[in-house]
Amino acid sequence: MKVTFTQAEIASIVQPTRTLGSASEPIRGIATLGAAEPGDISFLGNLKYKTSVPSTRATVVLLPNDYTGTPASGQLYVFVENPSVALARLCSRLEGELWPKPLPGIHPTACVSPGAKVAPTATIGPLCVVEHDARIGEGVHLQSGVFVGHGAQVGDNSWLMHGVVVQAECTLGRRVRLHPGVIIGADGFGYELVAGRHEKVPQIGTVEIGDDVEIGANSTIDRSRFGLTSVGEGTKIDNLVQVGHNVVIGRHCMICAQVGIAGSCTLGDYVVVGGQCGLAGHLTVGSGAMLAARSGVKDDIPPKTSVWGSPSLPLLLEQKIIILRNRLPELFKRVEALEKASAPKG
Repeated sequence: MKVTFTQAEIASIVQPTRTLGSASEPIRGIATLGAAEPGDISFLGNLKYKTSVPSTRATVVLLPNDYTGTPASGQLYVFVENPSVALARLCSRLEGELWPKPLPGIHPTACVSPGAKVAPTATIGPLCVVEHDARIGEGVHLQSGVFVGHGAQVGDNSWLMHGVVVQAECTLGRRVRLHPGVIIGADGFGYELVAGRHEKVPQIGTVEIGDDVEIGANSTIDRSRFGLTSVGEGTKIDNLVQVGHNVVIGRHCMICAQVGIAGSCTLGDYVVVGGQCGLAGHLTVGSGAMLAARSGVKDDIPPKTSVWGSPSLPLLLEQKIIILRNRLPELFKRVEALEKASAPKG
């Protein structure tokens, strides 16, 4: 990856509160504090690495406002509110250079129905399929092999990467980003046992994805049995996540990898779900709740509550149980010793 930043460009992007020191070396790379060389920019995003700042060889270091220290000769300290966010904004410019958006238009190998509505500023990549009555908004980018079903809508400035599927009648808001292999609107998992056989329940609802939602590779959002499965504005979903039919996810939630959310669950706003959590069906998770990794949730979770474990318990209680569980071998030895000491003689 080729990186080129002048100090003036860095300042214009990260908007520092102040700087300390000076550097003439041009910026050609991004590296961790420990691995950085002259010509690199680095950052202190986690205070556990604070002791690495004085020894780093980076030319420019992004630091929190409360950091105290003096840069080496030829080194520039740039103080910002959040160094991780500042670096992300620098990388955002690089992202545009790494994956430049092609010119608007429809690739000759794409199959676009005459009844579809495609904005003139949209880009339809190779081997895409856009069915009848689908609507593709301004500035949308469909990379290769994207399928958009009949009546589906893709909002302005959304980016659908290779192999994404948006099934019939599903709706994406503006600036939605779907990574490779995402499926929006697969059938919900619905069956009734009739005379000893599983009879399929038609899934005739749809999916609605809010503005600024990002969904990671190979995740699936099932269409509802009827009504809506919905994901609220600003929510971020990691790779390999399964969202069942009629699930309602609120705004600005964070859902980590390999989570499974069974049908008809409701998640409030700003919920955080750790990796590999499983939620049973028809549950309500209140706004601001946090589910630690690998939690198995079978009951409703009140707002602003932290839980952990399987079955999940309040976080502090589960932590106490883990500490006590680790002491069980010692406890059993003590019980055995007491039993031997109190056993009748002879």
